[in-house]
Amino acid sequence: MKLKFLGTRGYIEPKTRRHSNHTSLMVIQNKKKIMIDCGETFKTKLKKIKPDHIVITHAHPDHAFGLENGVSCPVWATKTTWKLIDKFPIEKKYRKIIYPRKPQKIEKITFEAFEVLHSVKAPAVGFRISYKKKAFFYVPDVLWIEKRKAAFKNIIFYIGDGATILRNMVRKDKTTNELYGHANIRQQLTWCKKGKAEKMIITHLGSDIVKNEKKAKKIIEKLAKEREVDFEIAYDGMEIALD
Repeated sequence: MKLKFLGTRGYIEPKTRRHSNHTSLMVIQNKKKIMIDCGETFKTKLKKIKPDHIVITHAHPDHAFGLENGVSCPVWATKTTWKLIDKFPIEKKYRKIIYPRKPQKIEKITFEAFEVLHSVKAPAVGFRISYKKKAFFYVPDVLWIEKRKAAFKNIIFYIGDGATILRNMVRKDKTTNELYGHANIRQQLTWCKKGKAEKMIITHLGSDIVKNEKKAKKIIEKLAKEREVDFEIAYDGMEIALD
């Protein structure tokens, strides 16, 4: 199995050659390509990418609006997400539902959705992705992971939210009092330490990193060292081979 980061930029204006496309990860196994998230920057690129499946974490523009013109492959999302993108011209035969905490095999790779706190209007999930005896957890937008202990069990690494390094991005909905937003990288590195995940791969990058990656890396290095967790900042086109 191979992983390829098709995009690593969050929903921000700044972009660079390394971080241009909205966040998306391709999981490749036996030449089958499973694309996780399809944001606005992929709207005109799907014909070239030719995914065999698309899996959506939530219905925000930088994760799902690349589907606005339709797509000719199965699209997997929760019932909640489907309600929010129902207007997209995707044929009924391609609309697949993925249920939280119910493992779903897609091309022999197991996707298990875990509900996470992130948005009140567009509820999100992260995915525990496993093949044979290896597993990792992928969640590009997250404030808190429900059932994190189960999500992190025996994972080889965690791919998480790089919206902010230290800055607080937690907000409270005025109507429901629900919390929403992003956990910072410091918090997520602590999750890794507690969950015995030896490495965090950072994607969905915010301005803190995209504007000055060199400076950001030094700050993250200190945080990671304090928690005895390795880290890597993902970039568009980066590949990881999992034997």
